[in-house]
Amino acid sequence: MLTPLKKVLLVVGGCLSLVLGVIGAFVPLLPTVPLVLLAGFCFARSSDRLHNWLLNHPYFGVILRNFEAGKGIPRKIKIRAIVMVWISMGLSCWIVDRLVLCLMLFAIGLSVSVYLWRQPEYQVS
Repeated sequence: MLTPLKKVLLVVGGCLSLVLGVIGAFVPLLPTVPLVLLAGFCFARSSDRLHNWLLNHPYFGVILRNFEAGKGIPRKIKIRAIVMVWISMGLSCWIVDRLVLCLMLFAIGLSVSVYLWRQPEYQVS
């Protein structure tokens, strides 16, 4: 059972993730799919209404429904997401210019890449 504070934090996190995902549809360095999946995760645990809205969204709903049904992610989107993760990790490492932070970013990037690569793929029709 979630406390009211945790519910609010999950809703805020889901909304922020969704906004960044929408921006990512237009900005090349921001991956849309992982952010929409994160929003779906947050909404599924905090708000049935927001989760259902996202599931039925004409654009993002397909991504989330296929993922939740176990179909996975289309190969093209999976590869694009992994490339964007590494580009953004590289830029972040270049900006912070600290070995410890770069190693942490590398570990995060590797974890996200392995997770995405292991997801099932489906053919986009």
